Amino acid sequence: KVKNFLKEAKLPDQLPLIIVCDRFDFVHDLVLYLYQNGLTNFIEVYVQRVNSARCPQVIGGLLDVDCDEATIKSLLASVTGNFPIDELVEEVEKRNRLKLILPWLESRIQAGQTDPALYNALAKIYIDSNNNPEAFLKENNIYEPLVVGKYCEKRDPYLAYIAYAKGFCDDELIRITNENSMFKQQARYLVKRRQVELWQQVLVADNLHRRALIDQVSATAIPECTDPDDVSATVKAFMQADLPLELIEMLEKIILEPTPFSDNRNLQNLLLLTAIRADKGKVVNYINKLNGFDAQEIARIAVEHGLHEEALTIYKKYGEHALAINVLVDNIASIDRGLEYAVKINQPAVWSRLAKAQLDGLRIKDAIDSYIKAEDPSNFLEVIELSNRAGKHDDLVRYLQMARKSLREPKIDTELAYAYAKTDRLHDMEDFLGMTNVADILEVGEKCFNDELYQAAKLLFQSISNWARLATTLIYLGENQAAVESARKAGNTQVWKQVHQACIEKSEFRLAQICGLNIIVHAEELAAIIKEYEKRGFFDEILSLLEAGLSLERAHMGIFTELSILYSKYRPEKLMEHLKLFVSRVNIPKVIRATEKAHLWSELVFLYVKYDEF
Repeated sequence: KVKNFLKEAKLPDQLPLIIVCDRFDFVHDLVLYLYQNGLTNFIEVYVQRVNSARCPQVIGGLLDVDCDEATIKSLLASVTGNFPIDELVEEVEKRNRLKLILPWLESRIQAGQTDPALYNALAKIYIDSNNNPEAFLKENNIYEPLVVGKYCEKRDPYLAYIAYAKGFCDDELIRITNENSMFKQQARYLVKRRQVELWQQVLVADNLHRRALIDQVSATAIPECTDPDDVSATVKAFMQADLPLELIEMLEKIILEPTPFSDNRNLQNLLLLTAIRADKGKVVNYINKLNGFDAQEIARIAVEHGLHEEALTIYKKYGEHALAINVLVDNIASIDRGLEYAVKINQPAVWSRLAKAQLDGLRIKDAIDSYIKAEDPSNFLEVIELSNRAGKHDDLVRYLQMARKSLREPKIDTELAYAYAKTDRLHDMEDFLGMTNVADILEVGEKCFNDELYQAAKLLFQSISNWARLATTLIYLGENQAAVESARKAGNTQVWKQVHQACIEKSEFRLAQICGLNIIVHAEELAAIIKEYEKRGFFDEILSLLEAGLSLERAHMGIFTELSILYSKYRPEKLMEHLKLFVSRVNIPKVIRATEKAHLWSELVFLYVKYDEF
């Protein structure tokens, strides 16, 4: 009522009306009334002296009554107090008259004001007037991206994208790019943004736009990259999203096409590893094209995933021949291919590894050939064992001859001597025994003897002057005379007994007597000797032996006694003479029993006469 009363009063000074309308928010009615009644000077009074904060509503009201632009601009320029700029922008924007306040905005900016609302308005004007808005949005750092971006959405989505990207308005940017199929821009933004959570948001399986986005990441965003951190973050995102095939596609763009990252070792490794796990058919092509990956590690993983041929290709490419032959014989399990490779490469390490595989496959001759080409004696224990078990002594000789050039091992020399014996290469054995060696000759000799290789055993025992074993060996060779000589040198009762036994069996009684004389001087051996002769019916020979023994320096009572007993059995006519000569050296009770048993009464009487205890 007061407002209407004051209007109708048509006072010369409108200040009361102004105060009432300002207080009760009748600004629009006030402006309409003052303008229609030509009282524009009171409008200036209102915004300049009463309440400058109402300036946005005043401008809006003047625009509603189609006030002259010059008047509005003049009024706006004359306001010295502060008022909310964003409200002013809203008032003119609602009426599509933003451009009207451009001069005022520019003057404020030139005055050094940094209110974001000023720059928001300026951005909107540039956008509407197409006054190089892209440069402004990219270069200006004061405007509010969220506000300006929202303004741009319906006008130019690309400018909205620029604004949202400027302010990292992730959700708004993803939405506007999805709605307008701006996947190239979205891809670029995501790559630069490097936010794991944001990648997770767009790479979820139920994102309808995921495939289009991935295509642009691979085709545009990544190939354009120059910052390794951008690439690294993108790669990690694809890995976390478990998109191996898409990751391969992207890495191909980075590595196989010319980019700053084509030679990046980590990316090449990742491409190969991803292909090994997800797309095995591409691995060999990558191996042939790439040159900067970690060969040994990639090959090892390829083997673990059953890609043996691919691992072999890597090792061949990088000259890792020892590892290549490992794959051939261990994983591919082709010794024939391994042999072809070894012939082609012709390196000791390759031959050596092939040899071990051949040996494990019991291809002993081939293994020895390979070891010889490798000049590698290190595995001599296994080679010796398997060769002996398989009877490959000829091949073993070749191997051991090679081995002893670089190793001085008793086992090697010992087995070489034995191999010579097994192959009947006695001339080579003699040469070997004549040179410096560290063989256990006695061990070899015993093995040869047990294997009935007597000629070889003879050479071996001779070389170490083991007369005892030589004598035994010579017996088996039928060299009895030499056996007796060896037994004499040995001076061992046991050897004499062996040689004596052999001579008896071969009726070499002259030699047997020589042996026997060295045995019968041991009283404990006499009974066994006599029993052996009697069992065989060699009565004359035993008598002859004991008669010869009478003259020995070490002749003992047993010889005289046993000869007396034998005379009583087989030559009674000689007994009396023997007793008369040696009665003092015989065991009279023992002989008495023998003569009594043989009914030799004269000799019995003689003995009783001589027997002190009778």
